[in-house]
Amino acid sequence: MNGSQSSSGKSLVWLLFVVMFFAHQDFWWWGDSSLVLGFLPIGLAYHALFSIGCALLGWLAISKAWPTELEVFADEMEETDSTEI
Repeated sequence: MNGSQSSSGKSLVWLLFVVMFFAHQDFWWWGDSSLVLGFLPIGLAYHALFSIGCALLGWLAISKAWPTELEVFADEMEETDSTEI
């Protein structure tokens, strides 16, 4: 991955992080007592979906914005450790 792809990936991850941060403040569901699927309070259903969204954001951060320099460094360290044994 070249530098421009990594930079745009990091920008996207940060943008989505900020959006998720503000979406987590779900004050609009506090007074709503409706149920989803007949048993699940809407605030709890929202947070369940929010948690899935956070997991997807984590996957996106790892796949698009992970610094490849760390992987190269770790692989080099692993190779030197295995040759010393």
